[in-house]
Amino acid sequence: MRKVTFGGANSLDNYFARKDDAVDWLMWSDETSEIIQNFWKTIDTVLMGRRTYQVAAKQFEGNSKENSGIKNYVFSRTLKPGDVKGVELISTNAVDFIRDLKSRKGAGICLMGGGNFAKTLFEADLIDEIGFNIHPVVLGNGIPLFLEMKTQIDLELKECRPLKNGCIYVSYRVIHPASD
Repeated sequence: MRKVTFGGANSLDNYFARKDDAVDWLMWSDETSEIIQNFWKTIDTVLMGRRTYQVAAKQFEGNSKENSGIKNYVFSRTLKPGDVKGVELISTNAVDFIRDLKSRKGAGICLMGGGNFAKTLFEADLIDEIGFNIHPVVLGNGIPLFLEMKTQIDLELKECRPLKNGCIYVSYRVIHPASD
């Protein structure tokens, strides 16, 4: 069974971005680049919701990574096939699609951004790991990393590493109820 990892960068008060989607507070470093490069070697699929896709498409316009070997899926009921480029648009039930995707052969699966999308997948018990680069900044408001959920998600620490720039990289394994 393939593993789904939810990850990214967040502020100490658990925001992905400012309310206007700005991430000007992110602190890049060689250590961060190494963590990202090593992670990308373990996956062959990226999942994102509509909003994450639209923000990413705007930020990386003209900087396409075609032929990277990564399959990208965007989940949306409002976007139309002509609205997305370089990705496969999924408008059917995300939980059913991802459950099926996990059972197929392949490498790891990355869930990018999207507190709403992550909430849906957490509640369906489809996320296996969490990895975040926690930045030493309190934004006070923004786009939340985690939203209110129906159940508690128990985690087991895999790695916790302070970085030279003051960030902390953490990685956790999700303890699935069936594996207790």
